[in-house]
Amino acid sequence: MSLGEFELIQRYFSGASSDASVALGIGDDCAVLSIPEGMQLAVSIDTLVQGTHFLEGTSADLLASRLFGSALSDLAAMGASPAWLTLALTLPEADEDWLQLFSHRLSELCAEYSVSLVGGDTTKGPLTLSAQVHGFVPNGQRLTRSGAHVGDLICVSGSLGDSRGGLEGLLKGFENDTYAEELLQRFYAPIPRIELGKTLLDKASSCIDISDGLLSDLAHILKASGQLGARLQLEALPLSKALVSTFGEENARQWALTGGEDFELCFTLAPEYLPLLNQLQTIVTVVGSITPTAKVELYLRGEKCEIQGSGYNHFHSNN
Repeated sequence: MSLGEFELIQRYFSGASSDASVALGIGDDCAVLSIPEGMQLAVSIDTLVQGTHFLEGTSADLLASRLFGSALSDLAAMGASPAWLTLALTLPEADEDWLQLFSHRLSELCAEYSVSLVGGDTTKGPLTLSAQVHGFVPNGQRLTRSGAHVGDLICVSGSLGDSRGGLEGLLKGFENDTYAEELLQRFYAPIPRIELGKTLLDKASSCIDISDGLLSDLAHILKASGQLGARLQLEALPLSKALVSTFGEENARQWALTGGEDFELCFTLAPEYLPLLNQLQTIVTVVGSITPTAKVELYLRGEKCEIQGSGYNHFHSNN
């Protein structure tokens, strides 16, 4: 007998929450939730579609990691503390092995980040996964894409381009597989920079997570901050040994700028906060500065240069 929708939810995704903010969770028409005093609610939703965001046959536990990490990254970019998750699954069939792998990994991640799964929906169709995340920010202290000022430093967390390198290896194979696992991990299991975002709440002038590529996402900051510009120093881009060793410095630099789905944070910071960067647990690199002219200028070791492409866009050709 095939597994029905309500049995599927009951077996793999229900469970009492110990979170006091969850007055009523899975099992009714709606969840009933309480926002702590002095906090505002930050909400975001992310969707993964087979063939667009992941390859057919990708293991369910890897999909859970990718969905969860990419969704929470949006909360990190706002400086929010994660609280709740709702989940929508469109499945070709109710495959119990797939569901066991997916739900187990999702449960592990929810426990790690203190997130309560409070509701969702399931339906039949082409494999599509959506996660809506909710988090708390102190009243009036959220990070946003607007707020950058001329002279601010442009900073990025972690290393860039690794996720694109992992995808390249999946599509074309790794000629040298020494770092294959590391790059695949960056593609499948992005680490949401939650603690960094919270630390930046009263310090960064703007912030965004890098989902479409540094150039594309930085452009959102520049536009939202009043049509400002930027000067980027390409030799400063944080490139991992894994990426450079596997695909070469030129590809690594290109993918750092345009590859997307690294889910690191890009933020702007007044120069007076520069000493803060040495006190952070997350590695952060200054890659440029905000300029008054509405354009992005790229420099490599003092020489002005150009690259092809600007970042991923779902509704344009990304060749």
